[in-house]
Amino acid sequence: QVQLVESGGGLVQAGGSLRLSCAASGSIFRINSMGWYRQAPGKQRELVAYITSGGSITYADSVKGRFTISRDNAKNTVYLQMISLKPEDTSVYYCNVEGPGVHSWGKGTLVTVSS
Repeated sequence: QVQLVESGGGLVQAGGSLRLSCAASGSIFRINSMGWYRQAPGKQRELVAYITSGGSITYADSVKGRFTISRDNAKNTVYLQMISLKPEDTSVYYCNVEGPGVHSWGKGTLVTVSS
């Protein structure tokens, strides 16, 4: 199993920036992709971005140009740099890792963007 610990959420004004981090431990050798999802109140969880072990990156259309995902394999950590934040980005952000026999979620970190 893989354990995930997220950090970096908080309250920010519209137009501001935040950086989320997610550190993985446990069976990290099984990890292929690392990514971020988010879930706003009353809405379904949605993909924000993910990055594979080979460096391939996918972003949701709603965050392209504003969010940047990166991965430090030496630290088993994935980051999400968020700029130009909008009130509609307010959500609980969840870290996710996938690989052979691995499907793990973090507990989530709340990002609140005030207008």
